[in-house]
Amino acid sequence: MKCALIIPSWVPEDIFPTKTASSQINYWQPLGTLYVASSLQRAGHTVKFYNGAFMTHAEILKEIETYKPEFAGVYSTAFGWSKAKKTAADIKRLDRQIFTCAGGPYPVAAQEQCLLDEGADAIDAVVTGEGELAVPELLERLQQGESLDGVDGVIYRDSNGIVKNPPRPLISDLDSIPFPARELLGDKNLYIPPPATYRRKPVAVMMTSRGCNRRCIYCFQLDKKRKSGIRYRSVENVLDEIELCIKQGFREIKFIDDTFAADYDRAMHIAQEIKSRQLDFTWFVSACVNQVDKPLLKEFKEAGCWAILMGAESGVQKNLNKIKKGITLEQTKKAVREAKEVGLKVITPFIFGIPGETFEEGLRTIEFACELDPDIANFHAITPFPGTELYDNVGEYGAISKELTDFTYQGAAFVPFTMTREEIVKLRSIAFRRFYSRPKLLLKRLLEIRNMHDLRAAGRGIRSLFWLWVDRDVFRRTGARSKNPGARVDTC
Repeated sequence: MKCALIIPSWVPEDIFPTKTASSQINYWQPLGTLYVASSLQRAGHTVKFYNGAFMTHAEILKEIETYKPEFAGVYSTAFGWSKAKKTAADIKRLDRQIFTCAGGPYPVAAQEQCLLDEGADAIDAVVTGEGELAVPELLERLQQGESLDGVDGVIYRDSNGIVKNPPRPLISDLDSIPFPARELLGDKNLYIPPPATYRRKPVAVMMTSRGCNRRCIYCFQLDKKRKSGIRYRSVENVLDEIELCIKQGFREIKFIDDTFAADYDRAMHIAQEIKSRQLDFTWFVSACVNQVDKPLLKEFKEAGCWAILMGAESGVQKNLNKIKKGITLEQTKKAVREAKEVGLKVITPFIFGIPGETFEEGLRTIEFACELDPDIANFHAITPFPGTELYDNVGEYGAISKELTDFTYQGAAFVPFTMTREEIVKLRSIAFRRFYSRPKLLLKRLLEIRNMHDLRAAGRGIRSLFWLWVDRDVFRRTGARSKNPGARVDTC
């Protein structure tokens, strides 16, 4: 069958404040979509990919009209759900015979509610889990003119209403999945992480495992819901994909596992294999502060890793306990210190609006961030996406926005009983100003400028810092939307 996989068109202002978007904007490779694409190709289907990060809505529709697919898979996050519905509806207007299916984080969490939602009449089905097996089976039924009854992991419409099939078991053998179809991306150089979080282009995104064995109340994981923990790819399979990425021209890899070092020995083995094979690429990794130590971090560095992201989240222990982070402030201090000692750049995200957190505790988190002195710190509003423990029990903790467009880490979708939305917005503004205005950090950034990439990243940061000082309401959402088709944002 002719298949179209689509990420609906959107612009930076859908997520980021206009005045700081240039230092936050990113264009990640949509791994989930590319995995489904490669699985469809292996099943014999023809696949085209349309990325709304770089196309307007009208351009996508024009391509669909020309291509005339039989199947259209539309990706959706929570904040992108309205765009997904519109995309599906307009595709149906082009051709009622195109089978439309929604997938992605929001359909996985919302399940049949997607098909019951106002304006979702044009969506024929949703995939409620990993689509690498469910979507090819769905297409096989369509090809044969058969019912979708019994296709696990699919909820669909028929003449009698909405039918919910059982959930599909999670894929246990991750090595059996074909590598993501990165050849569908087009220009690889368009896909870049946020400024200052990569060294070389093009940048590939890779996952060596799926799932997380932690219990943070604001994080959605299929594995948590189905109690399967972390599923790992073999080290050999991971190295094979790394070598393929290098052959395809990628010069850096961002590993986006929820926690790369959960299996300490495996993480060490991967780093040692990269080093022993003398693979020419730089890499960036995420890990939990209580799962790394100096020997492992040193091995990462020697294997070409240049930066590590470690979730600090809060500078107040009771708030870490409340979100079930499973770490201590001392563990964070130790991990950040040791990472810097071996020569790694350190990125630490923090969140405001934790249940029970006060404004004064938010200020203590800002002090903690400055004390840690990572190379980059991000300050977000806690966002309880649908399907998370916080979302499902929000009445116990505070109030939640009814607007899905607020679910972006920027929009303060959740407000605890102990704080106001205005205080969360104010804390974010104070945090960025205090952290990035320190003379020590500014001098360090100036001395680190080595090339045009560094200079551009520094320029974007200075521009954002200027607006943080000039406009104290910079993080307030205004509803403005850019019409620039060349400016698009993260789609992963």
